[in-house]
Amino acid sequence: MAESNIEWTELTWNPTTGCSKVTAGCKFCYAETMSNRLFLMGTEKYKNNFKLTLHPDTLEDPYHWKKPKVVFVNSMSDLFHKDVPLAYLKRVFKVMNENPRHTFQVLTKRADILFQYHRELNWTPNIWMGVSVEDDRVQDRISFLKRTGAKVKFLSIEPLIGPLKKMNFNGIDWIIVGGESGPKARPVKKEWIIDIKKECSKSKVAFFFKQWGKKQFNPDPGDPTIGTNHPDHAKGGCSLNGKVYRNFPKRKLKLT
Repeated sequence: MAESNIEWTELTWNPTTGCSKVTAGCKFCYAETMSNRLFLMGTEKYKNNFKLTLHPDTLEDPYHWKKPKVVFVNSMSDLFHKDVPLAYLKRVFKVMNENPRHTFQVLTKRADILFQYHRELNWTPNIWMGVSVEDDRVQDRISFLKRTGAKVKFLSIEPLIGPLKKMNFNGIDWIIVGGESGPKARPVKKEWIIDIKKECSKSKVAFFFKQWGKKQFNPDPGDPTIGTNHPDHAKGGCSLNGKVYRNFPKRKLKLT
């Protein structure tokens, strides 16, 4: 467990680490970069660097968190990676099932495996299930997600590297949008974000704009959230037409 500076969660919990690239959204994977750094530092948990590794010793951790937490599960991996055994996946879900005071946010790019396994899993209301959608080429992940038994469904449209066409967000509870960050970040365009926001309004989906990613992507150079001292600071700023959008599903109050 680690405190997180990700704007839409509080803690990260990694019962697995390591992954492998599957689509364009993985090109500049922050987790791979972080893993390599921790490997070079000699951190025991990352002795295998970015090779998928199970960490059953972490499964007891949520039982010891006294206060309710919002937890991003596997910030350094993908719980639905093809090399994660179903039996281990069920163990992780059992932990989440048995800790209803915590909200667990699970995110995957492997929506096909999620759908393959979803009937084998216990979808208690405290498990939010999301898929990553970086551009129009992977919108099929949304269809897989919609057909699962998850009570709260969300999309992480980050890094947004291309427009989304013929969007249908019916059945989705929450959408996070963000531009890519880092030295080789691919640009995001305002019209792509506005189109998503309009569709969220149409479908009554909570909209969370996380970041522009880099200052040069932000069309408003005077955006106050670019400044590191601003309470809503994000990489490249996070103001959209002069307003900050950090909405959560109705099932969850805004983080404080």
